[in-house]
Amino acid sequence: MSKKKIETVFQTLERTGKKAFVPYIMAGDGGMESLKEQLLYLQEIGVTMAEVGIPFSDPVADGPVIQEAGKRALANGVTLHQVLNELNKMQAELVMPLILMTYYNPVFQYGLEKFASDCQKAGVSAVIIPDLPIEEEEEISAPMEKNDLALIHLVTLTSTEERMEKIMQAAKGFIYAVTVKGITGARNGFSNDVPAFLRKMKEKSPVPVLAGFGVSTKEQAEVLSQSCDGVIVGSKIVDLFHKGQKESIQSLIPDTAQLH
Repeated sequence: MSKKKIETVFQTLERTGKKAFVPYIMAGDGGMESLKEQLLYLQEIGVTMAEVGIPFSDPVADGPVIQEAGKRALANGVTLHQVLNELNKMQAELVMPLILMTYYNPVFQYGLEKFASDCQKAGVSAVIIPDLPIEEEEEISAPMEKNDLALIHLVTLTSTEERMEKIMQAAKGFIYAVTVKGITGARNGFSNDVPAFLRKMKEKSPVPVLAGFGVSTKEQAEVLSQSCDGVIVGSKIVDLFHKGQKESIQSLIPDTAQLH
C-alpha cells in the first residue's frame, strides 16, 4: 500500500462532495484476533479509512478510554511487531487505507528503516507519531518517503503561525487538526474558535484537513465536517467495541460521509 491510496480516497470525496469518517481502534484490545474482526466490520459499514493505534505504556496524547484500552492490549502482550504481522496477513481482505498511530519509542526500538519497510509490506498508507516534533523527524522521514508512506502531522489550536507554516510545507496525506486543548476523549462540545481554526487550516493546507480529539456524536462530526474534510473518532469507537456494542458505531457516521 502507499500514500497514493489516501490521495485517491480524498479525490473521490472531493468529486462526490462527501466527507471522510475515520475511526480509531486500539490494536489488540480484546485480544490480537479482535484486530481483524474490528477492521473488517468498519470496512463493511463503509468508513473512509481506519486509524490503528499501537498500545504504549506512556501515551501522552491519550485520554482515559484509550489509555485503558492500551493497558488491556499490553496485558495481552500486544507488540508493534505483532500488529504489523497481523495487518500483513489481512491485506487481501482490506481495501480501505490504514493509518498507524504509534509513539516514537516503539518505532526507534523497532529500527526506523525496518519499521517503514514493514509498514509498507503490511499495507499501511500513513503513520502518525504524536510525540515526534517536526524539528526531529528527519531521521524517519527518509525511510518513510522511500517506502511511499505519509507521515501525518498534528496542528493544534495553540500552534503558532510559524509552526503551522512549517507543518504545511512538510504535509503529506492529510493534516490532523486537533480540536481541543488537551488529551483525547469525548466532549460535550467544542470552543467557538474551532470552526474558524479548521477553515483557516483548510484554506492554507496543500493536503486535506481532518478534525480529531473529542468527537463522540454524529452531530459533532457533521458540524466539524462543515469546516474541513472530515473527522477522526477515537474514544467513542474504542468504548463501543470494548462494550460489545459495535452496531452503534454506524449511528456516529454523518450523512455527509462517503461510504464504500
